[in-house]
Amino acid sequence: MKFRVEGIYDAKKLGIPQMLILGLQHMFAMFGATILVPILVNNYFHGEGLSIQVTLFCAGFGTLLFHVLTKLKVPAFLGSSFAFLGGFATVAELDTGIFANMSYGEKLPYACGGVFVAGLLYLVLAMIVKVIGVKRVMRYLPPVVTGPIIICIGLSLAPSAISNASQNWILALIALGTVIFFNIWGVGMFRIIPILMGIVVSYVVALIMNALGMTNADGSAILNFTSVASAHWVQWQPFVWCKFDITAILVMAPIALATMMEHIGDISAISATCKRNYIQDPGLHRTLLGDGLATTLASLFGAPANTTYGENTGVLALSKVYDPRVVRIAAYFAMAFSFCPKFAAIIESIPGAVVGGISFVLYGMISAIGVRNVVEAKVDFSKARNTIIAAVIPVSYTHLTLP
Repeated sequence: MKFRVEGIYDAKKLGIPQMLILGLQHMFAMFGATILVPILVNNYFHGEGLSIQVTLFCAGFGTLLFHVLTKLKVPAFLGSSFAFLGGFATVAELDTGIFANMSYGEKLPYACGGVFVAGLLYLVLAMIVKVIGVKRVMRYLPPVVTGPIIICIGLSLAPSAISNASQNWILALIALGTVIFFNIWGVGMFRIIPILMGIVVSYVVALIMNALGMTNADGSAILNFTSVASAHWVQWQPFVWCKFDITAILVMAPIALATMMEHIGDISAISATCKRNYIQDPGLHRTLLGDGLATTLASLFGAPANTTYGENTGVLALSKVYDPRVVRIAAYFAMAFSFCPKFAAIIESIPGAVVGGISFVLYGMISAIGVRNVVEAKVDFSKARNTIIAAVIPVSYTHLTLP
């Protein structure tokens, strides 16, 4: 079987085993960031926050819902959104009105209710796009706007890659080098699964280093299997039904203004990666509808907001396999593993440095896509208007998305 470097749009010809491996690669790419959100929220709510299992299930189900609503055409994975973390932290500390005598666990449903309303705002924008037409909307979002937004999406994720990699630069560089090696010099199937190979090779090295008694930069163990030993093979955590209060809604819902702009940038990045205009077909109104409904359903059951994941866009760019079926396989994996805490704990044991090294490529690819978007559109930066737009966007984006 020959693997064309220009892109594979029909993964069925690769065979079921290869498709499963590609889906697993996408699942690994999204896993760390997706479960990190409920972990952070649990810190805000002192252990009474979001469930990792429910989060995984809703990410997988939300991705499948998104694919159905976008006519099975857009190869996007929807994972946990980091944009709402500040809102969760604020709701956790509310101590007036009905929140005065509540425990942290009692406040959580109201935070989810605010996310529910934020998801509904996506539906409003989707309706506006549908009514006035995507061409009129995108007239105000030309490549000189979307290009810098895509670049900012990648750069805004860079600090987390540096933070993770700094835990153990040796492991991070091994992971990074493995991804680069297989992406450039890999043969056959290995060339389109560089992320998975980076994880496998660096994890084996981590096992060896851990066995030799080596530690991370801060003195901590490279691998920790405590949670693996204590996790059940099959277990389910009950849903948390969202509740509504105007204060929590006013805290959470406005965040959607930033995430909707990020959504447009993400869809533009996926379009540029796959060389398909998904904003036109199946349409921006459909992608907004899918993202919004996935977020409302996730929050309804006590999971964080969903968002199109840049990590998986990076995987698309590296593997050059653009078939949405592969991403849906990753969604099925996420849903299946939500019922198996043991396997989820094994994946969670992957050293942060490994994730950081791989993220160097994934996040960098997103920014590179933004640069390509600007170059291919032949944006003329000799014009003051274009220069000013490109100069203002990074500062505005940073202000809207960073705490």
